[in-house]
Amino acid sequence: MPRQFFDNLDLTILHALSSNARTPYLEIARDYGVSGAAVHQRVQRLIANKVIVGSHCNIDPETIGFTTLAYVGLNLLPDTDFDSVLEGLEAIPEVTECHLVTGPYDLLVRLEAHDNHHLFELVQKQLRPLGLARTETLLSFREVFKRPLPITNE
Repeated sequence: MPRQFFDNLDLTILHALSSNARTPYLEIARDYGVSGAAVHQRVQRLIANKVIVGSHCNIDPETIGFTTLAYVGLNLLPDTDFDSVLEGLEAIPEVTECHLVTGPYDLLVRLEAHDNHHLFELVQKQLRPLGLARTETLLSFREVFKRPLPITNE
């Protein structure tokens, strides 16, 4: 898809919604001096153009009992069916991200677990049977920051 360029209202909307997806359209409209309908129409256009591809609610994993975050590099066995591995990973609820990567791994997954024991069980009983030659697990002690991409016309 070609890179898109935005006018000042688009940029205002994108900055507001990427900072807080629950920002009311009327609040954005007041800040920019346009009608709520104008903001609504712009948001619908940004959705139609696949600039905005969703919104979500962030839940702190620890508050629901997931205290261990790990990134696991996966190496597949030589004759493993790639698509079946992806389907298997998608079926594991604790796998919250999966990336096809370059470097020493075939795939990199983000895994949320209740504790180290739960993490061990997930790796040994759910990941390895998918056809993995080896895994490498990196524990995250704490997420230092996470931010949206900068949105500019540069």
